[in-house]
Amino acid sequence: MRQTPVVSALLAECFPTEIPDFHQISASDIAGFVQRQAERITTKSAPTVVTALRSFFRHLLHRGAIETDMAVCVPTISTWSLSGVPKFLPAEQIQRVLDCCDRNTAIGKRNYAILLLLARLGLRAGEVVTLTLDDIDWEAGLITVRGKGKRVAQMPLPVEAGAAIADYLRQSRPDCSSRRVFIRQNAPLVGFANSIAICSLVDRALERAGVEFAYRGSHLFRHSLATEMLKQGASLCEIGDLLRHRRPDTTAIYAKVDIVSLRCIALPWPGGNR
Repeated sequence: MRQTPVVSALLAECFPTEIPDFHQISASDIAGFVQRQAERITTKSAPTVVTALRSFFRHLLHRGAIETDMAVCVPTISTWSLSGVPKFLPAEQIQRVLDCCDRNTAIGKRNYAILLLLARLGLRAGEVVTLTLDDIDWEAGLITVRGKGKRVAQMPLPVEAGAAIADYLRQSRPDCSSRRVFIRQNAPLVGFANSIAICSLVDRALERAGVEFAYRGSHLFRHSLATEMLKQGASLCEIGDLLRHRRPDTTAIYAKVDIVSLRCIALPWPGGNR
């Protein structure tokens, strides 16, 4: 269960060298543990920590292992909308990752085409996985993207990405009955099972290029594309259209990385320059 590591971490912190005595766990122990967890986890994982601890203490109360409902002592971790800052790589590092693909091999050709779709169109991992041969209109230079919520959008296929896909299809794609564009290199010769495979592919590409970054995964390319577009003068509306955001609020988070514009609206520091 996902909750077990959270509870184990709390008990290991409270009782590092002895058998846990649940009666000795205090409200301050719980609050301190949650505070330290909040500093190291993502906002997406925060509810799991809180839920795990509250469920654990309610279970202890139900069993009679404790007399006080310690679940009420578990504080809530605030997860305000747009509270984070997008994690991104500079354009030169994205290009380094692309350049490190060995395009003399079948896997290298495939991975290069996938990374270009992530870097130039900002596709999500799942959108790359479900891409089919029928989704590419070579004559019109368009690609059909099947996104979240069963939404379908047609987008211009960049020449660079189109050339990489064509090279993969002609030279390296295994012969198989699957209509998926990108095929596993090893049997069974089918498309990728899920988006995790794409995220793993990105992680290996970053390691191969020597790009060290705490945040990994395919969304790193999506955030980097949006940030670079903002740097080049694109509006948030234009970025939202490319990334196919349903609501403007989703795109608004990229305003946080536009340092030049933020300086224009920043208020003077009280008391003068410091």
